[in-house]
Amino acid sequence: MAEKNILVIMGGRSSEHEVSLVSAATVVENIDKKEYNIIMVGITKDGKWKLIDSIASVKDGSWLRGRVEVVLSADTENKEILLIHGDQFERVHIDVVFPVLHGMNGEDGTLQGLLELAQIPYVGCGVLASACSMDKFYTKIIVDSIGVDQAKYVGIYRHELKDMDAAIARVEAEQEYPVFVKPSKAGSSQGVSKAENREELAKALELAARHDNKILVEETIVGRELECAVFGGNNPKASGIGEILAADTFYSYEAKYNNSESKTVIDPELPEGIEEEIRDKAVKIYKALDCFGLSRVDFFLTEDGNKVVFNEINTLPGFTGISMYPMLWEAKGVKKPELIKKLIDLAMTRFDG
Repeated sequence: MAEKNILVIMGGRSSEHEVSLVSAATVVENIDKKEYNIIMVGITKDGKWKLIDSIASVKDGSWLRGRVEVVLSADTENKEILLIHGDQFERVHIDVVFPVLHGMNGEDGTLQGLLELAQIPYVGCGVLASACSMDKFYTKIIVDSIGVDQAKYVGIYRHELKDMDAAIARVEAEQEYPVFVKPSKAGSSQGVSKAENREELAKALELAARHDNKILVEETIVGRELECAVFGGNNPKASGIGEILAADTFYSYEAKYNNSESKTVIDPELPEGIEEEIRDKAVKIYKALDCFGLSRVDFFLTEDGNKVVFNEINTLPGFTGISMYPMLWEAKGVKKPELIKKLIDLAMTRFDG
């Protein structure tokens, strides 16, 4: 039996709950069982932590009926979880955590803060990078400071929508239609829509406000959607480039996960120098946001092929069968088991000082 225990956390309370379960199944299937004893915990949509006994129960949903509850202790000495069986509990030491959680309450620094309190090594970005990268508005402020081109934007707070006409007027004073409207802190394009006029803008703002209290309204960049995977700590490395060919007007949640017409292209043909520019800017943004472990950095290449424009960064990108992050590294010869081992090994150095 393996000597080290790895805790894989999945599910969560965000709108990306289902995607997290699929990603986690991929991660678990590719962890070296000779090196690690895998303990799986699922967080339900209402926030209950449950022990998961098998990947099969993740795939068929039966884990939700599990009766063993889980508590992650913040005690730095013991570094453990408590398994609660009715009125009895069991202590289990944890050596490292792989939080396969996307979106709010998992990828936003909250869980990372708990793991920092417990001083348990974990895969992925820390509190600052996770929080800033999850919040698209603050990501833009940081990226502005390092001189990387990005779409023009206007920030709107939910309470401002009480006077919708004034909110729309503020957008129109700075932007031309069409615009993209996004919740500042939602992932997988949840709550994102494109507005061609005032009526559509009002509906888009109301939709985004259901996901977050802060909304980003961005100019439309016409061009190609390109992505780059970054891995590492002090000396991060960038992968090659992938291209998204969305089966919709943009790469919506539906287009990503439910439309077989959407395609991903690894190593697409690009104008001379563009691949290196994207790779360099991806690493620059990764460092500016204090990322650690992994992130996927997304860009646009304008229609004329001359300008690279930053779109967004994901600090815990998907590991599903169609996810770009593992596909990009696989194209560089790093298979999923090796990639996941590298991520876990790097996580183990987190508190080395």
